[in-house]
Amino acid sequence: MNWIIASLLMFVSSVALYLYVRKSNSLKTPQQLNNLAMFLIPVLVYMILIVRTPVNFTLKPFEYLLILIQGIFFSYLGNVFSLKGIEYAPNPGYSLIISKSYVVFTAIASIFIFSAPLTIKTATAIILIILFSALITIDKNKSKTTSNKLWFPYTMGAFFCWGFLALSSKYLLNMGVPILTRLILSMIVVTVLIFGEILYKKVEWKKVSKDQLITLLLIGIFGASFNYFMQVGFNLAPNVGFVNAANAASISLLTLASAFFFKDELSVRKMIGIFGVTAGLLLLFL
Repeated sequence: MNWIIASLLMFVSSVALYLYVRKSNSLKTPQQLNNLAMFLIPVLVYMILIVRTPVNFTLKPFEYLLILIQGIFFSYLGNVFSLKGIEYAPNPGYSLIISKSYVVFTAIASIFIFSAPLTIKTATAIILIILFSALITIDKNKSKTTSNKLWFPYTMGAFFCWGFLALSSKYLLNMGVPILTRLILSMIVVTVLIFGEILYKKVEWKKVSKDQLITLLLIGIFGASFNYFMQVGFNLAPNVGFVNAANAASISLLTLASAFFFKDELSVRKMIGIFGVTAGLLLLFL
């Protein structure tokens, strides 16, 4: 497997994951249960995988510490910051596109941290993906008359959390920490935090319907696939920013799929954005 195949598998998994999150939201499933499914179920999937392919959980103290930081700050708080940024922003698309621009940060940072390459072609591809994603993401019809000024700090918090998550993951991979070891340990940390949030907020979970349970299960399965192939991509790609760019580009297929399954509006502006993102993705891969 090479980084392009891993990125494509991550790309498809991302689309499926967020389609089922969308379905779960339409079923009025509490957001905390969606989050729990994204982390708890993958842990169970990965535990099954290591039965056949045992991995080493004996790490250096600093590696354990970094995984703990990843779980608490980069994964859990990154998700909290992202949701708050979207909620408070004058237009949800503003927050989404800024936080997704972390791909530029990781691509440039990787040059200095990992001596990773960044050619004019790949840099152009990343910029195309980000710029045309804005056409898809920013919906003028969703602009609010009131907003909270904290949306930008929260959004920048998500920006740096996602960026440092990618960079620290690459660092651990370079140190020889197995993918499944890191994913299992960090996701256990996040799962514990989400359980705490569910208890603190007294989220109702006993009345979850069969449809909701099936949807949550599928969220977890595709979440496991998404995170695993992202890590494989990080491990194989010449620059982690390339994998992050492919992840950001998944918004193009997600937009088309949402129009098909949920009858979302597919305007000319969004179609232009989809073609632009696709062009950027092809330029990145070719």
